Amino acid sequence: QTQGTILPAPNFNPIMDAQLLGGALQGISCEKDVLIEILTQRCNSQRLMIAEAYRDMYGRDLITDLKENLSHHFKEVMVGLMYPPASYDAHELWHALKGVDIEEKCLIDILASRSNMEIFQMKEAYLMQYNTDLQQDINSETSGHFRDTLMNLAQGTRMEGYADPSTAAQDAMILWEACQQKTGEHKNMLQMILCNRSHQQLWMVFQEFQNISGQDIVDAINECYDGYFQELLVAIVLCIRDKPSYFAYRLYNAIHDFGFHNKTVIRILIARSETDLMNIRQRYKERYGKSLFHDIKHFASGHYESALLAICAGDTEDY
Repeated sequence: QTQGTILPAPNFNPIMDAQLLGGALQGISCEKDVLIEILTQRCNSQRLMIAEAYRDMYGRDLITDLKENLSHHFKEVMVGLMYPPASYDAHELWHALKGVDIEEKCLIDILASRSNMEIFQMKEAYLMQYNTDLQQDINSETSGHFRDTLMNLAQGTRMEGYADPSTAAQDAMILWEACQQKTGEHKNMLQMILCNRSHQQLWMVFQEFQNISGQDIVDAINECYDGYFQELLVAIVLCIRDKPSYFAYRLYNAIHDFGFHNKTVIRILIARSETDLMNIRQRYKERYGKSLFHDIKHFASGHYESALLAICAGDTEDY
């Protein structure tokens, strides 16, 4: 049972919320606590209704007002919460592809973990927001087998619900050979299987792979390949096995290995807040001994910290 940390607020009144936000933003000093109180405690569809009420009331765009009144990472969190999920993914992908440096890890996180439907909606949003095609941009901004695999994922054509035990051993054999031979053709076969087979099918394939090679598929990929191609393949496998565990691992890395990589922490918390952030928190605590809440508290500060903690939604024992 997957579960988010942000649920629809009961007794929701978008007009009252819009008024409170207006007051908080129009004052001499911006009342950031009010923004956190409202925007992190309403689900996305409620926030969109608040934005509509805000526009009716003040004749202004809420996102624009947030951008003008806030700064740094706190602004990124508050503005990020205002995008519908598909638009937020599109926004993150655009910046990852078109920024000063390409952010490969962002591309990996999003494209390795989204369902066909989510990918379809994200491509639509991307086209609407940036008037350009996501696949074209991936094609022009990335290269090699990493690009080919991203392109394949961005098609959103993974089979759904279908599993055929008789071909699982065959697929596993192809994957094993691909880890031995490492030719271009083998790399293509490898990514074709990982990007297009159903989750149910791949569970069986990974089991067969273990039987054939005596090795876990993740270890085999790590041994045989390197760079972002290897990271992407591993991300696909990990997301198929257990998505919350994958994101717990990514958050832990972002918090501990890079001296708090803000962009990654913000993106994952916002994107997973209504799907499986509760599960991610659980996996984080099981795997790393400390709670996600504790680690954010330790590394972030000020209103930025308060906003992240409100999305993470900790329990008393998490401090």
